[in-house]
Amino acid sequence: MEKKSIAVLGATGSIGTQALEVIRAHPDRFTVYALTAGSNADLLIAQALEFRPSVVVIADPDKYKQVQTALAGTAINVLAGNEALEEVVQHTGVDTVLCALVGSVGLRSTLAAIEAGKTIALANKETLVVAGALVMDLAARKGARILPVDSEHSAIFQCLAGEQAQQVDKIYLTASGGPFRGKRRADLNAVTAEQALRHPNWVMGAKITIDSASLMNKGLEVIEAKWLFNLDVSQIDVVVHPQSIVHSLVQFKDGSIKAQLGLPDMKLPIQYALTYPDRVENAFPRFDFTDFSTLTFEPVDRVTFRNLELAYRALATAGNMPCILNAANEVVVAAFLKGETGFLAMSDVIEETLAAVTFMQQPTLADYESTDQQSRIIARELVTKSRKIYHIEK
Repeated sequence: MEKKSIAVLGATGSIGTQALEVIRAHPDRFTVYALTAGSNADLLIAQALEFRPSVVVIADPDKYKQVQTALAGTAINVLAGNEALEEVVQHTGVDTVLCALVGSVGLRSTLAAIEAGKTIALANKETLVVAGALVMDLAARKGARILPVDSEHSAIFQCLAGEQAQQVDKIYLTASGGPFRGKRRADLNAVTAEQALRHPNWVMGAKITIDSASLMNKGLEVIEAKWLFNLDVSQIDVVVHPQSIVHSLVQFKDGSIKAQLGLPDMKLPIQYALTYPDRVENAFPRFDFTDFSTLTFEPVDRVTFRNLELAYRALATAGNMPCILNAANEVVVAAFLKGETGFLAMSDVIEETLAAVTFMQQPTLADYESTDQQSRIIARELVTKSRKIYHIEK
């Protein structure tokens, strides 16, 4: 069996480290060609010394000397800067690119990998949120396969295996409801980042955990699903499923429904994307129906958790609106984690940013990037105003 050569973008994050666990468990199937990190030089160095990739990239140029010195006695090529990500993913030695970068920074490297015809294991949903039309059009022209890593989209992908796309009536993305499920707006005025980071089911990075608490993560997934599966907005629904066992469902035109179930463990969808089309044995814990005597489902509250409603609106408007949504959200989440804005204020800032940035119906890559920059400037200004409104002392 020929080994797959993997480039792991975002190797030091939650998805990246779990992907390396999967790779470590299957040395007969995988080799690591490249590892990249934003600024976590210490962990990147440790990973590089274990997996011995051909290349490592540290995006933060201030950390380049540290990484280069630590790996000086090896044959590993050390690069720095975001531009190096675009170079690495196009190397002939790479078969599959696992994009586990956080935020819109993953867009250019994903486009570069698609341009080179690589298989993309996509964990960076923001890439499709920001520029879904651009990304999917290029993938179709270059024959690049995009395999979803998000548990919900992996579930939909698995449910669609062997089915005809035109037979799909709608899909249901499941949401745990996060730590504030059942709360009303009055309950959320004073919640802290520490409280929002206590996800009941999943262990994830800080940004995605806050997105889960605000339901923006589900909104971003709705937009991602539209592009991955070529669906209309009306074909994508969200249902709250607190146990996080049913990862998502597909309803077909005859009324039948397929669902994919499993324990809430991101290593399973990561492995499925890396080994596709094979299913490979592993030592992951198995789901036991007797441990879950009840699986429940609830309607989602779009009034309290306005981010999901804002995401649907942005998707329906299309153009550069999802890009604006994503940029504003990245700004407010970073501010909330620092205690610079309130939980409810995040939605207010996002909505005002959507209204303030110039709308473009058919943006180019340059338009998306200028939209991203403009949205961040406006959102930061609005965060400053929100601190006064919500009496946040800094």
